[in-house]
Amino acid sequence: MRLVLASRNEHKLRELSVLLSPHEVVALPEGVQLPPEDGATFAANALDKARAASSATGLTAVADDSGIEAAALGGAPGIRSARFAGDGASDEENLAKLLREVPPDGDTRVAYVCALALVRSDGAATLVEGRCTGRLSHELRGEGGFGYDPAFVPDDGPGAGLTMAELSVAQKDAISHRGRAARSLLALLDKEAG
Repeated sequence: MRLVLASRNEHKLRELSVLLSPHEVVALPEGVQLPPEDGATFAANALDKARAASSATGLTAVADDSGIEAAALGGAPGIRSARFAGDGASDEENLAKLLREVPPDGDTRVAYVCALALVRSDGAATLVEGRCTGRLSHELRGEGGFGYDPAFVPDDGPGAGLTMAELSVAQKDAISHRGRAARSLLALLDKEAG
């Protein structure tokens, strides 16, 4: 199946192209406008973006809304993860703010959350969610990944104390929130094709 990705994020395009194989994930055409991420949940944002992309292109669209939730901050930044340090903030600025607000000697529990929505050209929608729990490290490590990855130490990682940014792509995909959501979506698509 050919899926148009309701995002302009190149990291997500590369990641979901691998995770949703054998389906083909293609970039959102220029000129297609996506709605603002102003929903109250990851699921609402993902569904809004997938519906907009499907409606504009006539194709089956897939959209992800994801972020990090910090226990010490009552689940923040959550749906504001990409804008935690303000609109237009860089990954580094968002991460620096999170590290300032979550003390290293406090509750460092965090979770990555991903809602993945698939909307077909007839409007039929499928929604799945994936989670990956871990701890926030105040020692940034690793060159892989993006966003909060250099500080996110997964609970079920393949190496003791490695951050998501230190894992290989395959290791990260096996445990990440996006990887888990993608496998759930693939299972549903396989069942439908069954």
